[in-house]
Amino acid sequence: MTIGYAEGGELLASLTRARMTFDGDLLVSLLSADAEYHVDPFGPPIVGHNAIRARWLALAATQDQVEFTIERHLVSGDTIVAIWHLSYVLREDGARRRASGVMVLDTSHGLIGRLREWSLERRAGTVGGEPAAG
Repeated sequence: MTIGYAEGGELLASLTRARMTFDGDLLVSLLSADAEYHVDPFGPPIVGHNAIRARWLALAATQDQVEFTIERHLVSGDTIVAIWHLSYVLREDGARRRASGVMVLDTSHGLIGRLREWSLERRAGTVGGEPAAG
């Protein structure tokens, strides 16, 4: 079963709402029970609703004033590829961070089974400078 372009956009819109509000219930409603979340291409995935929700809660504890935007997306079969931009204030030091990346979502029956992200993050206001810590 394939996912259509419009369905992919709706799924990404829901994921965007979950990311900006740290809504764990909305997030896990988009995931299969055994979903994998790959935040590091070289590390092990975060697997399952509870572990992924815990990751979301950890982000909520450190980030404020989150703005997350999907620039564009492509759909092929059951896979969605999206380019995104993120901006937030780090609670620890009050500095704004910005990030941009690509996510690949493998879906089945309208749910995300595997989410992989690659991104680059910087302290806002730097151009080609050192990546933001943390």
